[in-house]
Amino acid sequence: MLNLPDRLGSRLSGAQFANLHTFVAVARHLSFSQAAQELCLTASAVSHRIARLEQALALRLFERLTRRIRLTAEGERLYQVLQGLEAQLQEALQPSTEEVSGALSLYVRPSLAQHWLVPRLADFQQRYRQVSLDIRTGNEPVDFRTRPVDLALLYGHGEFPGLASQLLMDERVAPVCSPQYAERHGLIDHPGRLAQCTLLHDALAWEHAAFDAEWQRWAGEQGVQQHLPARHLTFDRSDLCSAAASHHAGVAIGRQRLVQPLLDQGALILPLGGFSQTAGQGYYLVHPPRERLPLRLRVMIGWLQVQVGDG
Repeated sequence: MLNLPDRLGSRLSGAQFANLHTFVAVARHLSFSQAAQELCLTASAVSHRIARLEQALALRLFERLTRRIRLTAEGERLYQVLQGLEAQLQEALQPSTEEVSGALSLYVRPSLAQHWLVPRLADFQQRYRQVSLDIRTGNEPVDFRTRPVDLALLYGHGEFPGLASQLLMDERVAPVCSPQYAERHGLIDHPGRLAQCTLLHDALAWEHAAFDAEWQRWAGEQGVQQHLPARHLTFDRSDLCSAAASHHAGVAIGRQRLVQPLLDQGALILPLGGFSQTAGQGYYLVHPPRERLPLRLRVMIGWLQVQVGDG
């Protein structure tokens, strides 16, 4: 198997480092023209730099398709190596101080950001005053090549192909609705009466999920699929489902870490019993694979783990 660091050392001269920088830009955008705009070069100049790099390494780094390009297996490996070197360089250039510093971008699902992460951020700011934290939210799949994101906090089953991931905290789910809605439909301890209800769906519960995936998973585990009605409302956030449920619009699948405050306030109840755990379901920390994470990223992961332990 090719050892990229050895190959780089034996085949590259100092003049090739500009070509490596160009390669990283092209690999990030998977576009010669977009890389050219970033580097203030012509697309022809970018193409020539890549050709010279491929010749020096005796490797083909990109596959040229009809209207796009993609990395070859060796190109992907080189890109991962250079990303790791870039992170190490950024850490090495930090001021020599015990205080962690630098910019850090965290991508989070909107519901979790609003109801779990944001209320805790003051503690992070007090502990790490020299870290500039940028929180971005969204439901679309995160592309670490094209978005300036260091770490993502995602809900799902832990399947993130090509990325490193670790479970931060698990999640338990159960149907929730307002007390008034449960009484109106005689729903307490009667799952068969779901057929008379409106179901509230988070249509983007996790990547590639069907619009009713959470309800189908819960109903399958409980053996009550036959009672699920066709009548529904869909949202793109779990907390909007819970908010609609608290205002008598229907029954939602509540995630305990998000809906517990509404349960404590009495705005929601658990009409069909307590929360249940689905194997592997939870919130995962996701990032590109690296041999060693930058210090600021290791600090953020450690802090998030402490927050889970603190409840």
